Formats: sequence, structure tokens, C-alpha cells
Amino acid sequence: MIAHEAREYAAAGVDLDTAETAKARIGQLVAGTRTALSTGAVGAFGGMVRLPAGLQRPVLVLSTDGVGTKVLVALEAGRFDTVGEDLVNHSVNDILVHGATPIAFLDYIAGSGLEVEQVAGLVEGIARGCRNHEMALAGGETAQMPGLYRTGTYDLAGTIVGVVEEDRALHGDSIAPGDLLLGYASTGLHTNGYTLARRVIFERMKLGIGDELKGTGRAVADALLAVHRSYSRAVTPILSRLHGLAHITGGGIPGNLVRILPQNCTAVVDPGTWEWPPLFSILQQAGQISTQEMRDVFNLGVGLVAVLPPEAVSAVQAAATEDGVTTWVMGEIQRDSRTVRFARP
Repeated sequence: MIAHEAREYAAAGVDLDTAETAKARIGQLVAGTRTALSTGAVGAFGGMVRLPAGLQRPVLVLSTDGVGTKVLVALEAGRFDTVGEDLVNHSVNDILVHGATPIAFLDYIAGSGLEVEQVAGLVEGIARGCRNHEMALAGGETAQMPGLYRTGTYDLAGTIVGVVEEDRALHGDSIAPGDLLLGYASTGLHTNGYTLARRVIFERMKLGIGDELKGTGRAVADALLAVHRSYSRAVTPILSRLHGLAHITGGGIPGNLVRILPQNCTAVVDPGTWEWPPLFSILQQAGQISTQEMRDVFNLGVGLVAVLPPEAVSAVQAAATEDGVTTWVMGEIQRDSRTVRFARP
């Protein structure tokens, strides 16, 4: 009777044998991310981590996100591990801006008809991102949902848990007129703007995933699947020197930098302080996209913005250089209403 029911379930679109094989592979990957804070068993109903010792007033910082339609590019390219690493790095940056250290991650993969190697590839990318940040992959969920997802498609999301001393958390409240804006270079689109980028490259430019994207020196797949950069090592050593940090994701510089500004502060960005990487210029020209819309959708080569006093710039830039991240002063804070404006069109 049980075997018959399993066959019926497989006919309906869920293969339990494949699921069990995938779970075994995932279990091995999860075990490889355990840290000194890990406790409890791998495969339990809930993941467990201890708080780091020595904290006086620890505050948990949590964030949930996904990688959006970048997964469609990964599917087309047949690559599965890069978007997993994207997911972790994006999440690390989201709590880094509050000064938090990541301690645990949970992933959620939902799809239909995924093969064991595909699921394992996704989790391998997630596990690699966790290992790079000495963070436990404490648990997750893989759900096969035929009928909701087309066969062979999937979505990917994750939740990160970090911790920070309450009196060291960054909120942006210490930002003041006279502070400078320091831009940190992105590695490309990161994980935002892919719906528009895909439309321009695949529909308007009529390029295939393996075609050369002229002007970038890379194939379309390589340009679009460049891994979302983590700024953890570049920023953590100098967090105490900063007044605020903004992760530049959906909404671009104006939509994210404004989130950390006090009511009496305007961030004035000078677009003449950096050149857009070629990918963004290609998208604008081929898609006939206005500069305003480009600023509202894409990071334009800026993955993170730090707000800091002028005397801290040298030390902060040195820490970024040590991690191989290019930085530059890209504007300043002025006394005015809470907004972000560009110094020139």
C-alpha cells in the first residue's frame, strides 16, 4: 500500500526517492557549515545556535530576502551554485549595515521537478557563502510544488540571523551635515534590476545566454551571474568609525540611502565621481532608459555607501583596499530635508 501511494505521489509530480537523496546531500553540506555556536542535531525540526559569549546587551538582527528573477538567468545558463552564494552575501550585507555579525542562516527552495544535482548546487552555493562568513547554515526547507511552479523552475529565499551589542548598532542617527559619502564598488547588478535587464538583453538586443556582451569582455551569462559582493571583511574592522551604512539594492542609491538619513539631512551625490561599469551603460543605451530610471532601478556600480566624518575616510578606505574593494568619496551630507539628490542631472 505504501509503495503504491509513493508511485501515485510521483505521478502527481513529487518523487519521494529523489527528495530523500537530495536531503542526504543537503545534510552533508549543512554539517560542513557548523561553527562553535552550533548546537542541536542536523536535520532536526529547528536549527539552533548559541549567542556569542561576552556580549552585555546582545540584540538579534534578522533579515529575509531572495534573489529575484536572477534565478531565471541561472536556469537559462544551467548554473545553480552562484545564486545560492548571492543569497547569503546579499543577506550578510543587509545586517552588516546595522553593525551585526552573522551567526546563522536558513534557506528556502521551492520548485517543481528539480533534479538532485540542481538542488545540491543551490545548497552548495549557500553553504559556501556561509562558510566564507563563518556562519552556520542552521536549517532550511526544500519544497517540491508541481502545479504552482512549472517543471524545472524554482525560487530561492533565505533568512539570516545576526547579533550586535545594542549600544554599537548602526541606525544612522549619528549622521550629521559635513559627513562624507563613501561608495564601495559593486561586482555588477548584484541581485536587483534583473526583470529590466533581462528584457533589454534578451528581448531588445536579441542576445543568447552564451553570446558575448560587447563592451564587457564577457559572455551574457558571466556578466549577469557575477556574484553579489559581500562587504563584510571590508567594513567590519572599521565599523566604529562610521555614522551609517546603506546597502544599495532595489531602489538604487536614492531609494536606499534615504532610509538611514535623519530628518534634517540631505545626501548630495556627485555622479561625476565615478564611471558606470560598461554593463550599465549598455543597458541604458540598448534599452533607451532615462538616467533617472537607471538611478531608481540599478546600483550603477555602487554596492554599498558609508556615511562617515572626513577624518575617518583614510582608515576606512585602507580597510576596503585590504579586502580588494575599490572605494571613492561620492558626495556629502548637507543640512536640509531628508532626501537624496544628485548634484547634476
